[in-house]
Amino acid sequence: MTVRGLPLLICALGLWGQAPPPASAPGAASVLLNLSDRLREGRNAWEQAIQRGDGAFARKALEGLLDREGAAVNPSDYNEMHALVAIRNLAAQACVVEGAWEDAVAHLQKAAAAAADNAANADQTLARIRKQHFDKLAEWKEAVPKQEQRLKSLESQPGLSEAQMKTRSQLRAYLDEHRNAVTHSERALRAIDEILGQLKMDHDTYSKSAAEWQGFLAKEKIEISQAGSASKYAAEKLEQVKADDARPRFERIAYGRRLLRLDPANTDTRRFVNGLMGLAEDEAPKPAPKKKSKKSAK
Repeated sequence: MTVRGLPLLICALGLWGQAPPPASAPGAASVLLNLSDRLREGRNAWEQAIQRGDGAFARKALEGLLDREGAAVNPSDYNEMHALVAIRNLAAQACVVEGAWEDAVAHLQKAAAAAADNAANADQTLARIRKQHFDKLAEWKEAVPKQEQRLKSLESQPGLSEAQMKTRSQLRAYLDEHRNAVTHSERALRAIDEILGQLKMDHDTYSKSAAEWQGFLAKEKIEISQAGSASKYAAEKLEQVKADDARPRFERIAYGRRLLRLDPANTDTRRFVNGLMGLAEDEAPKPAPKKKSKKSAK
């Protein structure tokens, strides 16, 4: 029997380019980092910790960052909000590998809510900019062919006067400027559409993932009830997880840790998780040795 795959946690897409942080003032020890900087700085270490099964390290770092700086994010800064969503997703992944799946759902729900706010706010801001580019493009695309025709007509005439040569130079400069402007606006429109599309995708992705995990937990609850107890369910599921060795290591660790949360006293599960983590011996606390009773003095 195979173990049903865990719902997918999709990592947030890469951040869009930002200007570098301002140089520190003379004598300053360091520059002030924003949330996007923090994400770029720590992401590799957090992802590597999650992949090797050290969700506790990643979760502590990520939730600490969210507690310190998450509430201060400007909701109108779509890059910072995008970083906030990505950090929530990483925190959810850390919770998954720790077996704390209810906490993972909470992070995913907050990620989806932040992504929805980000998409709505960015749409209001960028839609106005998009309209400006769109309107200017329509104006320029109508004007440029007319000026191209004027220049072509002028250049076809032999022996241009000084005034005509001046007009020709002006037309060339006008066309160069407006062709560059058309290229710039077309590039800006593509970038805006891409950003708005990515922000909408963020919301759709995390809303779907949160819903899948809620369904997964509801199914687990039913199966525990059918098994008669959490410990019996955990013992039965452990055998499935052991047998299904084709599953990714990350997923098997997550399942093992989940079963330990349901039945912390199950030494077989602890041994299984420790084996996946590469630990030689069971790390469960051993009972203290019993003290020998002293014979009463005669």
